[in-house]
Amino acid sequence: MSIFLKIFKILHKTYGPQGWWPIKGRYSKDNFSRKLSKDEVFEVCVGAILTQNTAWKNVEKALNNLYPLSPKKIKRLSVEQLKRAVQPAGYFNQKASYLKIFADYFLDLKKTPLREELLSVKGIGNETADSILLYAFKQPEFVVDAYTKRLFDRLGLIKNKSYLETKKIFESNLKRDANLFQEFHALIVEHAKRFCQKVPKCEGCPLKRVCKLK
Repeated sequence: MSIFLKIFKILHKTYGPQGWWPIKGRYSKDNFSRKLSKDEVFEVCVGAILTQNTAWKNVEKALNNLYPLSPKKIKRLSVEQLKRAVQPAGYFNQKASYLKIFADYFLDLKKTPLREELLSVKGIGNETADSILLYAFKQPEFVVDAYTKRLFDRLGLIKNKSYLETKKIFESNLKRDANLFQEFHALIVEHAKRFCQKVPKCEGCPLKRVCKLK
């Protein structure tokens, strides 16, 4: 068993299923065992764009301003209306522009996009592309966020690695399975919020025995 799978099992035993990604504000383990509607897929994509450089609680406020959410609605809204709606998520000028571009792209989409295709859309970088593919389209692309970098750097497993190098390490040490990747990423976030914060809370940490942080 790889150390990555061992860590997953420890976290899963500690925290249980996370039910990521939330749809209409609801976390449910059924969200990704069922087929999502096209508007639900779009909602996940919008959330992935809005969560850039902000906390999810701010994204939820912006999403609430946009419900009921669809690509056609994003197209109908004026730029100023869209800016006001997404203002809680920060960087609202950029994000409103990105959502307008993405809505056009999404309406023309006929099948699951390739990663390279998503990366060619303005406003979508590595982390956002992987979040969209993993959570909206259920493709086995591991998401590397700030929580992942912080935790696995402290564990001594990805020190000074780039995004793509880190992603490759995870994907080569785990079965390439979307459900596993979804759950692992969500568990990493939960653990980082509880224990592996910017100032770590090591007392009682379930990963203490495998951690390199002293």
